[in-house]
Order: sequence, then C-alpha cells, then structure tokens
Amino acid sequence: MQKKKLNPFKIAQAQLDEAAKKLGLTPHIHQLLRKPMREYHVTIPVKMDSGKIKRFKGFRVQYNDARGPCKGGIRYHPDETIDTVRALAAWMTWKTALLNLPFGGGKGGVICNPKEMSSGELERLSRGYIRMIFKYIGPKVDIPAPDVYTTPQIMAWMMDEYSKLIGYYCPGVITGKPVEVGGSLGRDDATARGGVYTVREAARHLKLDTKGATVAVQGYGNAGLNAAILSQEIFGCKIVAVSDTKGGIYDPNGFDPKAVVEHKRKVGSVINFPGTEFISNENLLELNVDILWPAALENVITKENAPRIKAKIIAEAANGPTTPDADGILYKNGVFVIPDFLCNAGGVTVSYFEWVQNITGLYWELEEIHRRLDERMTRALHNTLNMSLEHKVNMRVAAHMIAVERVARAMELRGWRKKIK
Repeated sequence: MQKKKLNPFKIAQAQLDEAAKKLGLTPHIHQLLRKPMREYHVTIPVKMDSGKIKRFKGFRVQYNDARGPCKGGIRYHPDETIDTVRALAAWMTWKTALLNLPFGGGKGGVICNPKEMSSGELERLSRGYIRMIFKYIGPKVDIPAPDVYTTPQIMAWMMDEYSKLIGYYCPGVITGKPVEVGGSLGRDDATARGGVYTVREAARHLKLDTKGATVAVQGYGNAGLNAAILSQEIFGCKIVAVSDTKGGIYDPNGFDPKAVVEHKRKVGSVINFPGTEFISNENLLELNVDILWPAALENVITKENAPRIKAKIIAEAANGPTTPDADGILYKNGVFVIPDFLCNAGGVTVSYFEWVQNITGLYWELEEIHRRLDERMTRALHNTLNMSLEHKVNMRVAAHMIAVERVARAMELRGWRKKIK
C-alpha cells in the first residue's frame, strides 16, 4: 500500500527543492525548474494480431533543454503514468548535467504490457508512437533511447520509422540501437559498467576491499545481471543474492551470476536456481552485504525499511529506488548511497558517445568506449563526493546541487531568467 501512495514526480520535486535551498536559487528559476517545459500526450491506434484495433496511451516529456537537446528513454509498462515520466525526465535533466553531457532531460512512455504482445504488435506500436511524436524529436531536438521493456530492436524500428517520415536515413535520432544500424559498441552493459566504476571509487573512499565483497542485486534485468557479472569479473566480488519480479535466490557462499542468467532464460525466473534458497525482494534489500544494487523499479527503499538496511554501499542502478525520507535515515546510519542519476548514468553516457559517432560518422573501438566511460563516471563520482564532504550533505543532495547549478547557470547565460543569488 505504501508504495502505491508515493508519487515519483513529487519526490523529484522535493529533491530539487532541497538542492535549490542549499544553492540559494532565486524563486523564479526554482519554480521554472519544478515543472517540465513541455509534454506531449498521444493516443496510438494499433492493429492487433486478432484484427482488432487497440488504442494505447503514450507520453513524451521534454523537461529542460537549456544545456542541449533533450535526452531520455522510452518505457513500455502497464503501470506507466505521466507523473512517472515527468519524474524520470527531471532526473535525466540532472543526470546529463551531472555528467556534463551537452543534453537536457526528457523521457517517454507507453501504457502497455509488452510481455503480452507479439513481435508484430510491438513493431506496430513502436512505429505508431514515432508517427505521433516525430515532429517533436530529432538529433538536435530530442533523442530517445531504450528503457524499461524496450530493446535495441524496438529502437531500430523507431529509427527506421523516423527516417521514413523525414525522407532520409537518420541514425542520430535514437540511441541504444543495434550496432549494425548505427549503435555503439559497449552500450549493452553501459549502465551497469558505469555503476561498477562508481562502486570502485566509493569502495576506495571507504577503504573497502572489493575482492570477496558480498553483493546482492534486486532486479535481474539488463542492468542488474550485468552489475552482478561485472562485479564478479572485475572485482572478484561474491554474488550472494539476486531477484526478479517472481522472487529471489540466496546463497551466503555465492554463486555464478552467468549461470543464473542461463537458468532464467530456460525457466523464466531466477527462483529455484540449484543450491540456493528462496528470498523475497523485500528481504533481499535487508541482507547483511557489502554492496546492494537496487536495479528494479522506484520507491523500494522507504522510511519503513531503511533502518534495517545493512549494506555499506547502495549502488542505485534503478531510477528512484530510494525515497527522500529513506535518504536521511541511510545517511545518518553511515550507508554510502551512490544516487541513481550518478550510478546509472553509464547508459546515457554511452548513448552520448553513440550520438556523437552517428553525427560524425567516426566509430570508436570498445576499449575507447570503456576508457571514456570510466573517465566520466570517475570524475562525476569524485565531484559529487567532494560536494558532499564540503557541504556535509548526502550524496544525492550533493549530486543535485552540482546538476541544478549547471542547468540554472545555462539558463542564466542564455538570458532565460535573472541570475542566481
């Protein structure tokens, strides 16, 4: 019941309000940043395999473009809401600013259940969505990308539909595409890899030896499974628990995360993996581990369970997994939280690399992608940590302060509003 009452956009606004207060933003700049600059609501008619026409509700929110074209993913989810999309667009605004990417923030979503749709229905829905919004997106306007339940294949369909509508091949309109149609090497595990780089730096700050460190991952989609695999491969961490929507598995002695991926592909869930015991998603969060990865959906760490969190580092691969009330409790209890729009910024960073490669026609090798990603994630982590230590605020507030100040400064320099105090 508690999770249903939490409005993600109000949470995003509360986070902004705290940063604005710390920065001393003038009221008119603050108020302008509290709401999206523009948003689009569309109805998408789709011919289903049965021959019937079904209408889907879709959204695209362009939160702020002071620093460049809007950038943000598209989610397909049965519980999608406009307030979720608004919140995610706000977080994308701060994320691109924190990583110092030349973008603003945007987000899109369609209310649907892709698990119940055929490939043909998904293609028709994806092309229909682009037909509804193509006038408002573009390589220099707004660049979508994949998010929850959208895939590189869906991005390829969307890019192809946009190209047909404008009359020429335009790979730069969409990122997260397959490599064969303008995608970037390294995009498949970029979200997790970027997060792993921030965990490495956080562990160094805490003097925590990552070799043998215990790891729990809530959510075993792309970000979660890659976080588990890379944590083991790069650091030698011990993966002791992972979960998906049906529940989780736990073994204090650790297990092979790649073998769990194969198990899930065969049976549809991580549960019943040999040699492990069942654990609920709720109990997984409270395990006594070194590193906890919330990699599922919003608002899973609240003021109710935050006092029972025992992890030393929380690496937020998901968007909005921790509520503001929980943040205060975790900070007081000495839990080092790597906030979502820092921890999971590897995805949009490599999306930026993909966009640059599409625009220039010059494509980089995988090693170059990893090097550039490491540099940006490491710099952003240390900038945030320094701000946190200087102002004695938690990492999320510190990250917001850096990002909000950069966006407000861009607005000031462009003459949109009066100067910051």
